[in-house]
Parts: sequence; C-alpha cells; structure tokens
Amino acid sequence: MSSDLTDKSIEEELMPYAAHILRDRTFLSQKAYVQHGRFSVYSHELHVAHFALSVNRALGLHCDMETLVRGALLHDYFLYDWHTGGEGDVHPKLHGFFHPGTALKNADRDFLLNDRERDVIKKHMWPLTVIPPACREAWAVTIADKMATMWEKTVAA
Repeated sequence: MSSDLTDKSIEEELMPYAAHILRDRTFLSQKAYVQHGRFSVYSHELHVAHFALSVNRALGLHCDMETLVRGALLHDYFLYDWHTGGEGDVHPKLHGFFHPGTALKNADRDFLLNDRERDVIKKHMWPLTVIPPACREAWAVTIADKMATMWEKTVAA
C-alpha cells in the first residue's frame, strides 16, 4: 500500500462487497476516533480490508470476498476512543484483549452477521485472544490487521 492511497480509493475498492456498511451512520462515526497516529478507526478498518484482499490474493486463500471485507470493516467496531475510554470500554488498560468482544457485540447489534464474520471480529487479535481463528477470512484479517498497523505507524511517524 503506498502512502498516497486514500480512504476514497479504498472505499471504491470495497463498495461492491459492503456498500451498506460503508454508508452506515454509526460506522461512519468512527472517523471521530483516533486509532494509530493520524489515522482514525474508520481509516484503519479500510486499510485492514484493503490489506486483507491483498493477503487473500497473495496466499491464494479463496476467501468469500463479502465475508472477508465485512469482517475486516467491523473488526474494530468498538465505538469509543480507546485512548481515553468510554462506554463499552470494559477494561481500559487491557483494550487489546477485550475490544474484539465489544466490537462483536456492536456489530451483531447493527448488522446481520454470518458465523465467519463473527469469527473474524472475535479472533482478529490472536494471539492476544487465546483461541485462534477458525476460518480463512479470520486468518487473512488477523494478518492484515498487523500489516495495516505497522504501515500506519510507519506513515504517521
């Protein structure tokens, strides 16, 4: 991913798989929360979805594209500023361990999820979350999340 890739260009890439999520008011509210450096949670989720598509292609995983993108977009759907806490932040000092459960609860409330999307959201922080991913889509997002985080921290430095 080059540093000139914009949220807009990634949105266009993802639109065929998750238009309803990308237009959802609550999902868009994540633009207000900082994730890494100058990147919002919203931007991070776009980056993870973009990287997940790349991981899928590079490793020949044959993921279900809609499940892959939807899970990637909702993997950090915890809806609070993890730097300062907020409603839903049940363990502020242990955000990395507990936010997948909060994200899954919120995503289940706001969207109709399949079992693989739930697995993506619940297990994307492996190995911090003890139980490893159970499907290809969850493995791709787990890898993509680490890649996106490193990229964001490099670009924001």
